[in-house]
Amino acid sequence: MNRVKEYRKRAGMTQFQLAQAIAVARQTINLVENDKYNPSLDLCIRLAKVLNTDLNHLFWEE
Repeated sequence: MNRVKEYRKRAGMTQFQLAQAIAVARQTINLVENDKYNPSLDLCIRLAKVLNTDLNHLFWEE
């Protein structure tokens, strides 16, 4: 389970806005948020940067 949706909402962003910010399709954000897509390390890093957090908080810490 990841926290992409939680951090995206905290940032006041839609899936589309987040997708634009990291140059992916909105559907990719939806799949990541629903744990139906295993993002590359590069994509994880871009998500963390845009969402002002780090990989541990976004993907691993409970």
